[in-house]
Amino acid sequence: MKKLIIFLLVFVSLPTFARSFSIEMIIFKRNVEPSQINESWPQDLEPISFERAFSYRDSNLMSQHRAGLLPSGYYNLNRQYQALERHAGFKPLVHVAWSQNDRGESTSPIFHIQAGEDFSDKFAPDGRSLKEIAKDGTPTSIEKEPLYELDGTVQVYVQHYLYLKTNLDLRIPGQNEVVLQDSVIDPSNEDNDEDVQVGNLEPVKPKVEVQDFLNSYRMQQKRKIRSGEVHYLDNPFLGVIINIRKL
Repeated sequence: MKKLIIFLLVFVSLPTFARSFSIEMIIFKRNVEPSQINESWPQDLEPISFERAFSYRDSNLMSQHRAGLLPSGYYNLNRQYQALERHAGFKPLVHVAWSQNDRGESTSPIFHIQAGEDFSDKFAPDGRSLKEIAKDGTPTSIEKEPLYELDGTVQVYVQHYLYLKTNLDLRIPGQNEVVLQDSVIDPSNEDNDEDVQVGNLEPVKPKVEVQDFLNSYRMQQKRKIRSGEVHYLDNPFLGVIINIRKL
């Protein structure tokens, strides 16, 4: 009996080993003109938070978070990637696989995703054209940070079920209407013609100019994922294919 008690005490004191998963993900863009999409998109987006986020290319941080990149032998979505690459309507931007433990949302690694073309030589981080900024006399010779076509975060975590959370911006060069000047009538101005009836005044329109602009289109989704299955998320501009398997 004494030996049984000792065995149980030792067994209970052993660490609980978390499950590990292999996660393979493809992120691709749709080659469509925003003008062809019959949806309204917010212009003033809140900046994406990169708190706790890091690149999956950083091996030291990956190791600290008990995660690691996986070699090509673990890839199961090569056929889907090749099909996207051959199709004129799509452009794959990311294809990566990694392993991680089944942690909750507060401790699971958050990956900073950056891919595609770098627009920092043409646009400012707020989307304005560097040429238009130069016209205003604002210096643009400061050191520029990369401004990638795809920028944001992805996170896989466990909360009774597996979840994928995406917060990704796709940047597409386009044009925006910019209000240059507002016309305001000052009722206190003595030079105003008192005989003019307000009801007869024509509306005063602000001066608007069309300028080059780097527009952002966000994919902000949260999806429950079943391990062993291939899942697909999308919006009119971006798509994500993900496959999670137990290791």
